[in-house]
Order: sequence, then C-alpha cells, then structure tokens
Amino acid sequence: MKADESGFEITQGQGAWVIRMWWPTGPITGGPQRITVEAAEGAAVRDVARGISTTVLRRLDLAAAMKLAESAPELQEGMADVTAKVEQAGEAAGLLLTNEGVSAPYLAMLAATYKSMADMGAPAPVPWLARLISRRPETVKDHLKRARREGYLTTVAGKAGGELTEKATSTLAAFGNSEDRRD
Repeated sequence: MKADESGFEITQGQGAWVIRMWWPTGPITGGPQRITVEAAEGAAVRDVARGISTTVLRRLDLAAAMKLAESAPELQEGMADVTAKVEQAGEAAGLLLTNEGVSAPYLAMLAATYKSMADMGAPAPVPWLARLISRRPETVKDHLKRARREGYLTTVAGKAGGELTEKATSTLAAFGNSEDRRD
C-alpha cells in the first residue's frame, strides 16, 4: 500500500499486469475511485501484446483490496476522528430537539448529521442517529421526512443520505453565528 496526502493506492499483480487501485483519503465507503492496469516490469512481450484480457479483470480481488485498505492504521485514526465529529453533531441535534423542539436549526442539524453518516458509509444511520438523540428510529425517520419536505435535505433514490440544500447550510450558518454571540 502506498499513501500520499490525497489518497492511497493498493497494487495487485495479475500475470503480465500490475493493477493499481486508488481511494481518496478518508473513510472507505466502497470500491476504489480509480483503477489502472499497466504492463508489469519485465513482463513477456507476447503477453503484453495480447492486451488485457477479461480473465485478468475477473481475477482482480476488490474484496481483498478493500479489506487491506480498511485495516490500514492511518485510515482507522482518520475514521475515529470522523466518527467522533459525527457523534458530536448528533448529540448537538439531540440538545436542539430537547431545547427547541422540531425547529429549523434542529432539522438542519439532523439533516447534516444524517448526510455525514451516509457519506461515511454507515450501514444503519437511522438507528445510530436515534441513539445519539435519544429517540426511537421511527421518530428520526419522521423528522428526516420532514427535513426533506421542508427543503433541508434532498432525496437520493434507493440510498441513505442526500445533499444539504442552501436552506440547510444557511440555517446552520445562522445558528452557528448566534451560538458564537452567546459565548
């Protein structure tokens, strides 16, 4: 495995070919974002001349590469930081719900936290979010539906997550500014 500031690369050899798989730095949420296949140093000219076969591609072991990538210590440290920030945001949403009810800042914070969970590949973001805000998963689902209906979060068909809208980001910015003035 080779890492730099923008991402990391895992290399596999398949006969006359070297396959390089690249992920950006951050949580591993799926397969690589770039794959390159090049002739291996010292590969037989006749093997390279035939080109890359479907057999070479079928033998590519994405599962092993992902497992290796997920076990890298430097990535685990980064993942712990991301998880801690997501949990803090979830707890802040819970405090907003307790103090203000289902308010605009709460819906924006809930949407932002949910999006972060989905982006990091959390397998079950709703139950995790429900634990953080001390509510039932059904309640969180209802609040997320309301956040979508009121324009804080877009929908992604068939997947958890979505994109924060301008309304959500401006609500969070205004809320952050009001919190700064209270300190």
